[in-house]
Amino acid sequence: MVSWPVLVRIHAVLQKETVREFLAEFLSTYVMMVFGLGSVAHMVLGGQKFGSFLAVNLGFGFGVTMGVHVAGNISGAHMNAAVSFTACALGRMSWKKFPVYVLGQFLGSFTAAATIYGLFYTAILHFSGGHLAVTGPTATANIFATYLPDHMTLWWGFLNEVVLTGMLQLCLLAITDKENNPALPGTQALVTGILVVIIGASLGMNTGYAINPSRDLPPRFFTFIAGWGKQVFRAGENWWWVPVVAPIVGAYLGGIVYLVFIGSGIPREPQESEDSAMNEEHRITTLSKTSAHLSVTSHLDPVSRVPANTSSVQPVPPVNGSILLESF
Repeated sequence: MVSWPVLVRIHAVLQKETVREFLAEFLSTYVMMVFGLGSVAHMVLGGQKFGSFLAVNLGFGFGVTMGVHVAGNISGAHMNAAVSFTACALGRMSWKKFPVYVLGQFLGSFTAAATIYGLFYTAILHFSGGHLAVTGPTATANIFATYLPDHMTLWWGFLNEVVLTGMLQLCLLAITDKENNPALPGTQALVTGILVVIIGASLGMNTGYAINPSRDLPPRFFTFIAGWGKQVFRAGENWWWVPVVAPIVGAYLGGIVYLVFIGSGIPREPQESEDSAMNEEHRITTLSKTSAHLSVTSHLDPVSRVPANTSSVQPVPPVNGSILLESF
């Protein structure tokens, strides 16, 4: 039985910011990948009866939405090493957090792959006839990671992943940019999920749109140790490294494009501050002139506008009791 002091220490450790961010990235990535890989398993193993490419897009898209709800207010729910890299490269997050985020994402993705393998184990064996193939009509490794189709070459696939991840990062910055036209409060998770669905539905055919090293490499490594063998790294002209490197390049370029074209414009707040300062200066000047004028007129007779004598005789105020004000 665990003693109370031990529980207190465990609770204290779990409350540390770094630990909370690690666990947030782990759990949010796990949630996203379970829904995403599960939808792929339905498409591969069940055919048109249980799945489709549209269902895969919806699975990953709304998996992202659920992941953002799980950890968005703790770590930002990156769930993507390329997004974390870009956040650090653009100075929006400390580089010290990068390995913490990536480790959480990779472990979450790996655990999700193990979960899907366990849930669909009998279906995988039935579909493949007991032979875990990477390519061919009974291939099942593509449930877990992306593989290059026959009509694509390695470098065309690299370019595809760069462009798609660039679009992802550019739109993510737009969704969260408070100085532009961000998603309404409370809708960021849904809009982000819709973004992933749009990318998959319109541009995902060529490479399976990994657009995320954390989505592709850990499940691929799982299949390597689960029985699919070295072929998971050799297939497609050694395609495995492209979903790792290309998304990082694409996300960084997408972030730079957004900042150059949109984010580097003249900010509104300084302009407003400058206008406010000019108005304040004008107000002070006007008040100064007014005060000087009142200072002069205070020595004049309010009716005749001539210097008042120093006698004790005071002018009679208006009958209605109001004070006579001179309009300037």
